[in-house]
Parts: sequence; structure tokens; C-alpha cells
Amino acid sequence: MELEAGGVIRLPRPLASALARPPAVAMAVDVDRLSYEIFSILESKFLFGYDDSPQPSVLSSASTGTPPTAAGPGGRVRILSIDGGGHPSEALLAAASLARLESSLTRLSGNPSARVADFFDVASGSGAGGVLALMLFARGADGRPLFSADEAQRLLAAWSGRSPFRSGQRGSVLERLLRRRPWRRLRRAFGDATLRDTVKPVLIPCYDLATGAAFLFSRADAMEADGYDFRIQEVCAATCADPAFPAVEISSTDCRTRIAAVGSGIAMGNPAAAAITHVLNNKPEFPFAVGVDDLMLLSLGTNISATQKAPRRPAKSTAELVRITVDGTADMVDQAIAMAFGHNRINNYVRIQDNGFGSGNSAPRTSDPKDLMRTLEDTLLQRNVESSLFRGKKVSEQTNAEKLERFAGELIKEEEKRKKSLIPIVVLKQVITPSTSSTVSSVVTAATSRTSTS
Repeated sequence: MELEAGGVIRLPRPLASALARPPAVAMAVDVDRLSYEIFSILESKFLFGYDDSPQPSVLSSASTGTPPTAAGPGGRVRILSIDGGGHPSEALLAAASLARLESSLTRLSGNPSARVADFFDVASGSGAGGVLALMLFARGADGRPLFSADEAQRLLAAWSGRSPFRSGQRGSVLERLLRRRPWRRLRRAFGDATLRDTVKPVLIPCYDLATGAAFLFSRADAMEADGYDFRIQEVCAATCADPAFPAVEISSTDCRTRIAAVGSGIAMGNPAAAAITHVLNNKPEFPFAVGVDDLMLLSLGTNISATQKAPRRPAKSTAELVRITVDGTADMVDQAIAMAFGHNRINNYVRIQDNGFGSGNSAPRTSDPKDLMRTLEDTLLQRNVESSLFRGKKVSEQTNAEKLERFAGELIKEEEKRKKSLIPIVVLKQVITPSTSSTVSSVVTAATSRTSTS
């Protein structure tokens, strides 16, 4: 199949002749093949840039069973994406998934102090998912991630008012945070830390009413100028802001950039596509990422059954219509990404979400924390559901928990591969201009020295 002048697609002879065959069954199969070929060309030439070189067939790789190979010389860029609404309970499934993933990583690596942030190169999060991402990737006083996945799950559960956990040791950071009100917990947790004070790049979206467009908080931008550096606690407030209430007014550390923010769910409920775009276009930090073959993506959705207390009535309110739009957009992003990865999604792309199948379909009738956690555990034990663009979803043979375990194994393999490679896959930006944050200078220096020695 070739793309001729004027945008006309010329079919190769095998496909053209196959379409002319009279049997209905053979014709349906060949049309199906043709659809895949067309979308393959559209993906390769328009989504990821025009290229005159011959494009591989989506079908040939899938049918022959040839294992995909990464184009990058040293490995794949590892991306974590977390959906989420404004309420922390909507990110509890993601937190439970990451707690299970981190447990697998500590076991497989033999390192009891291993953290999720150690095995990902960039994290994106929307709404409460953005808060969770910042909790896992913000830098603590010791230079390590501020929270483990288990601690983040406890804090989000406490924030939602349904914590099944007892407090930690008396006087610990988690113990003190659990005693405070929601936003006070965030202020206490992050202090004056800014986007520069993260161990890895982060991307957190919101919607800016001042410009009428989505705004993406980015560590890469914050590293270059104070005008794009924001305090983490204010980023959390911006991405979780309820559209039904007045916008959250925040400003950069130098007060040059001001934003009237409402929640990111309207513009970017599923930030996975934004994260992919950021990596493929951010050559200074990810010089060898040229396509999806060079990426690994774990995308975590919201827990529908944990947030719905009763069957919903037909949509009548603006809030209900917004929720439906956000859910539909997240599914469309998932389908498009699944198609972009194609045969590579077996090892390179995993999506975890509550799809309404199995025992997790019924929301807990009480506010009992044990019922909530049981529902989340049931969701992880559900069979995973995979998406296909314009083809709906299909139930996988593996459960969500099994896919997380397998993905943990791929992360470990990728980490071991990097240790043997002389070429760095990620080259993190350093501070160009001084930050107004009192904690940035010493923290960034320590992080830079740690990165150079690893």
C-alpha cells in the first residue's frame, strides 16, 4: 500500500485482488485486513510524523509472532499515567494497583526500599491521580521519594474519609498527616516544595479559564524558568478544582504566570496521550525515544464501583454530563493508545481500570472501609479488559493483578538492561535559573549527583 500524490492510497495487488473475490467470508476478512492497513498508515504518517520509508504491516508482526524490538540503543522510556477526578476516592484503585506493583518490585529486585518512582522515568496524573503521582515522585528530605505507594494509599483513603488503615508509628510523618484536615495534609506533606523538587519528570494538567485552554504543569518547563515553576500543593489544588465552584487562583514562584484553574477532568481526564507526546517531543531529556516501540506505559483508570453509591439515573445535571464526557474521553484515549502500540502492547502497554465486570461491578452499600478495600481487591482480581479503536473492548485471559505482576517483571528487566548499557536513556534537565523555593538548591544538587552516579 502506497500514499500517492494528492493523498490517494494505492492498494497493493494482493489486497486489491483479494477484495475482488466473490465469497462473502473471504471478502469480510480482507476488508478487515484493509482497515488495519489503512489505520497503520494513518498512525505512522500522520500521528507520528510523515515518513517516506516503507511502513511495516500491523498484521504481519501480529501474525508471525515476531517479538517487537525497541529502536532505542539502551532501552525503553517508562511512563506512568494516572486518571482521576476531583475526589481522592476516585484514585483509590490506582493507589491499590501501585501498592501491589511496588510490592512486586521490592520482591523481584530484592530491594526492600525500592519505590515506584525508581522504575519509571516520567509520571503524569489528572485530578486526584495527579495528587497521587506527586506524592510518589516528590522528593523527601533524604532525597528519596516522599511516600511509598502503600503510604500514599493510606493517606488518600484517609482523605476520602474511608481509611481502613491504622496510623503508623507514633510521631511518624504519616501519623502526623493523618491527624490533619485534607488540604492541611498536603501543605504539611509538600511544604514549599515546587515542581523542581521531584525525583523524576512529572506532568499534571488543569484547565485555565484565563486562556480558555488546558495547561500542563511540567517539571521540564519548571527547570528552565521560574515562570513555569509552581508549588506542588497549589498544583494539587489546581488539578482537583471543582468546576462547579470558583476557579483556583495560583501563580508561579516568581508570580509572573497566573492561572485561574478548574479541574483537569474536562480537558484531560486520561493524561496518557499527553505523556507520550511529551516524551516523543522532549529530545533533551529523552533523546532516543522516536516512537511507541521505545516506550513502556502503565495507565491506571478510576474505580467506578468505589465511587458510585447507587445506580445512576439518566443524566440531568451538568455535573453528570461532565462525568459522562470525562469517562468517554478517557476510553477513547485508551483505545487510540492501544492501537498505536499494536503488537507491542503485550509487554509495553497495560491499562488497569474498573470496567464493571465481575464482583467489582456492585458498589459497597455501606461506608465500611473494609467493604471498600474488598471492592478494590475484587477489581484487581477481575480479568483485564483491553481496548481496540472502533472495536470496543475484549476480556483478557489475565487478571489486572496478573498484568501488574508481569509489568513489574518487564520493569525489572528494563532496569537490568540499563545497568549494562553505556548510553543513558534519560538525561534529566538541570536548573538554569535560581528558584525562589528555599529547598530547591540543595535538593536538586543532591538529585543531580545521584543521577550521575547511577
